[in-house]
Amino acid sequence: MRAGPHSLDSVVALLESGKVSSRQLVEDCLGAAHDPAGEGGRVFTRLYDESARREADKLDACRRPGKSLGLLDGLPISVKDLFDVAGEPTPAGSTLLADAPPATKDAKAITRLRNAGAVLIGRTNMTEFAFSGLGLNPHYGTPRNPWMREEGRIPGGSSSGAAVSVTDGMALAAIGSDTGGSVRIPAALCGLTGFKPTARRIPLEGVLPLSPSLDSIGWIAPTVACCARINAVLSDEAYRLPESIDLRELRIGILQGYVLDGLDGEVADRFEAAIQTLSCAGAQLFDAHFDALSEIPELNSKGGFPAAEAYVWHRNLIEQNAAQYDSRVLSRILRGKEMSAVDYMDLQHARRRIIRNAAACFTTCNVWIMPTVPRVAPCIAELELSEEAYFAANAVMLRNPAVINFLDGCALSIPCHRRGEAPIGLMLAAPAGHDAELLRAGSVIEECLARNVGPMNKH
Repeated sequence: MRAGPHSLDSVVALLESGKVSSRQLVEDCLGAAHDPAGEGGRVFTRLYDESARREADKLDACRRPGKSLGLLDGLPISVKDLFDVAGEPTPAGSTLLADAPPATKDAKAITRLRNAGAVLIGRTNMTEFAFSGLGLNPHYGTPRNPWMREEGRIPGGSSSGAAVSVTDGMALAAIGSDTGGSVRIPAALCGLTGFKPTARRIPLEGVLPLSPSLDSIGWIAPTVACCARINAVLSDEAYRLPESIDLRELRIGILQGYVLDGLDGEVADRFEAAIQTLSCAGAQLFDAHFDALSEIPELNSKGGFPAAEAYVWHRNLIEQNAAQYDSRVLSRILRGKEMSAVDYMDLQHARRRIIRNAAACFTTCNVWIMPTVPRVAPCIAELELSEEAYFAANAVMLRNPAVINFLDGCALSIPCHRRGEAPIGLMLAAPAGHDAELLRAGSVIEECLARNVGPMNKH
């Protein structure tokens, strides 16, 4: 198989027919990861060469024609560096924890992947401790976005290596985390599909935390159907392809307010084109006004849940090892030191009220749509050289996706650019617990847009 993103359904069909083996898939992925001209050295913090080969051979020996050993039978999947894997430390993109005591057992999500037949191909690089939407990592390097790679653009974060592992054929899908957009941002910037489920549906046991109030496990894959397959595995629910629905029955709210402010020209053009495409196809689109939306930036002005909760987890490590942190990550964590108990409780109360407000708004529509991020991927060098540029870009990238984490909702980013253009994501969002409905809507919207746009051509 050639390198690059492939539908999981199509690869499973090839495996079941005997036209390809899991060992072949693993060798293709490892070949891409070890290519000296590629990004593998920056994408992975650890590769599982031998264990992946052994597991693939074991699955190939057990497989029978027309039979599957699980929903992810024989598929090479990458996992973000903050998941516990038994016998290994969990560094979370840091050098500080590189020699920490090894995990005694797999994270619950890793167990579910293995039980479904997935082959773990490696641990992917990330923003240190998952605390940025850009993907820069001064310890392990920053994977370059496949778009205009020669210019060295950011992949998005914090699940940076996750996205590039899929675009470059080093994995067929990638498991990450999403506290404020950490799977949707890199999915959007790299031309892939990213899904953030309702947080409580996927157990976080064995995942290094950033902000327990907002943390969720998410994943990056080529299509909505791929995301639905992984969703069934990680939620331990029955698998169903997203049911076909009539686009004309969809009521789509175009979320108004600051999520539409300051869009790059390319983002604005592609977002408007997506709206026009959906409207011409018969979808019911209307402006959605969510009155409490404007309160969220002010509520987060002192650092919000991530700063407060990250500081609680990190405070002892910082006292002993502050110099080993990425200074930009450290400065964001330390904002939590200045938050009082009153600030934190006020934030909790306001969040509950705003979630109720959002629920009332959602009664008029099936999904909200908005640009996943307001700008195309900036250059890595620009952000490395300037603190001002770094923090401005980080705020912009996190702005829209973080709204859905704050609202405890579920969200999906799908590509809406034309082949060869800068990758741009269209974000769909729904209230907590409406994951199946969101995937159904995402599937029909993806199909509609595919008639006019295509996945990024990185070659």
